[in-house]
Amino acid sequence: MHARPPPTMSLPAIRRLPLPGRDFLELRRDALGFFSRIRQERGDLARFRVPGRRLVLLGNPDHVRDLLLTHASKVEKGPALRSTRVLLGDGLLTSEGTVHLEHRRRIQPAFHRSELLRYVPGMVRQARACSDALRNGETVDLARLMMQLTLGIVSEALFGADLRAEARRIGDALTEALGAFRSLSLPLGGWLLALPLPRARRFRAARAELEAAVGSLVSRHGASGPEDLLGRLLDAREGGLFDDRAVRDEVMTLLLAGHETTALALTWAFHLLATHPEVERALHGELDHVLAGRLPAAEDLDSLPITRGVVGESLRLFPPAWVLGRRLLEPLPLTGGTVLPARTVAVVCPWVLHRDARFWPEPERVDPRRWTPEARAARHRHAFIGFGAGTRACVGEGFAWNEAILVLATLASRWRFLPAGPGPVVPDPSVTLRPRGGLPVRVEPRTGRSAP
Repeated sequence: MHARPPPTMSLPAIRRLPLPGRDFLELRRDALGFFSRIRQERGDLARFRVPGRRLVLLGNPDHVRDLLLTHASKVEKGPALRSTRVLLGDGLLTSEGTVHLEHRRRIQPAFHRSELLRYVPGMVRQARACSDALRNGETVDLARLMMQLTLGIVSEALFGADLRAEARRIGDALTEALGAFRSLSLPLGGWLLALPLPRARRFRAARAELEAAVGSLVSRHGASGPEDLLGRLLDAREGGLFDDRAVRDEVMTLLLAGHETTALALTWAFHLLATHPEVERALHGELDHVLAGRLPAAEDLDSLPITRGVVGESLRLFPPAWVLGRRLLEPLPLTGGTVLPARTVAVVCPWVLHRDARFWPEPERVDPRRWTPEARAARHRHAFIGFGAGTRACVGEGFAWNEAILVLATLASRWRFLPAGPGPVVPDPSVTLRPRGGLPVRVEPRTGRSAP
């Protein structure tokens, strides 16, 4: 049975609700701490105030299901995600209604199971190349390394392109662009980026760099290019279903979002291994037993439960998409009887939800066994929303799981990544959950076992 909190018939009153500025300032200063605190203090329906907006944090997985699945037609993307349109355009992540449905229908075939298995050799080949380039004793920024690796994987698999030579430049531009979204989340944030301010100029330059990379990728592919996702998008353009801008928006979305989130899942997974030696030993034991010194293959994906579990714990404890919001277009009835008013912004914070002891016993403990089929079946389906839920769930979830498992298995079979930074690793909740300042690590070879 699933643990369920008692139903709430009306939004609970908050004794001495803080002034709008107080919540806003705390949210800007420490978003993860703020959401954790109000969930603990204000319950499963935690109201909070931001100037000009009425918001409520949902802490009950039943309510998450109500918002994202049962009543998905009654909501639209929240203001924070809508603000990313200045970079991503009207792609799969930001579009609404019939535009979203048509784009998803065009993109979905690239992520069918048969296609996912076809991508495996390329994923492993690029992971092997990354592993071969590492040197004993060197210090690297693991976050940047994983970004470059996953950018190469997604660009080859989905767009038939080799972007490895451009990976650093694209990664730097993306980092600069994402940094600007702190300003976009402010009231009148869009106006700030239009002003001749240093941050705004850097954002526009970064956006131009990313658009140039996408434009080059599309032009190099051509109408006679391989039958991959980009080929399908170009076919849709030739058939009058997509225009040039729609193709650009989808390529930008899938290229950037498709590599950023998996790179972060891998970055945090290696961080967990470095800080939990007992989990690392269990992982190494599994890799030695199953792979026995060879590279992973498609048939190994279901034979590496600890590897999968390490990826799962990374996504649970450090969800790349750490917060999401939906604006209610009409009143939204919740399980238990509460009705949220129209125009409310309902917020779900996976960082908080994934640490709820009602669904995750000893939530701060890293335990790969949480991700066995039996454990997942016994848990509330929406206690984990690392990839969203409903019709807006991440179209590339299966791609991301396979990629993360194969890369983790390939690199961890051969190398260890030990902390090399001057202080503790701090998650930085911006558009995604990156480690603040990167993740410097010292590379050391595994001992006592031959590796691929």
